Amino acid sequence: MDKIVLASGNAGKLKEFSQLFSGWQIAVLPQSDFLEQEADETGLSFIENALIKARHASRASGLPALADDSGLAVDALGGAPGIYSARYAGAGASDEDNNRKLLEALEDVPAKERSAAFHCALAFVRSADDPVPLVCTAHWSGQILTRPAGDQGFGYDPLFYVPSEKLTSAQLPREVKNRLSHRAQAVKKFEQLWHEEMVLPEKQRHADSGKKVI
Repeated sequence: MDKIVLASGNAGKLKEFSQLFSGWQIAVLPQSDFLEQEADETGLSFIENALIKARHASRASGLPALADDSGLAVDALGGAPGIYSARYAGAGASDEDNNRKLLEALEDVPAKERSAAFHCALAFVRSADDPVPLVCTAHWSGQILTRPAGDQGFGYDPLFYVPSEKLTSAQLPREVKNRLSHRAQAVKKFEQLWHEEMVLPEKQRHADSGKKVI
């Protein structure tokens, strides 16, 4: 395996995962090299949607594929916006539109009941029909403020307050966010899972092939 496809059109994600795999001499290719239309995210969970996207990219490219699906779940809203985070205020909604709708939905909710968490699911398939995909998840807990603060990041970052740092995600220095975030945690877990499931077995296979049979 010397190439995999990233089931995303996000340049930042492509750079992040390219760096992750660089030490293993594996090239990470964007799915735009192989398909024009992204997968229909019809799953009911982050994991389901990540798998749908990974299988879609693998089927189009004929290569192993990696996908992630992430979003915000607010406890007082029963987990909403959840898998619909990017389109919470409707198809084509801007970050400002989604944040405005979230604040309206939480208008009468007191501060102590505004707990929330960002979630990220990563899925890797060796082929489109891989029956044993590598899957890992992570979350980042916080609270939703009554007004946005900070101008870094994107999405719900200006409303997502991180108690341990006493700042919103949009106020955090990049190196701190890249250590604490749901995606950073998921990537770290995936790196360990990849090493256990892919790297170590491959090393063992090479070691076994070099043994002399008596």
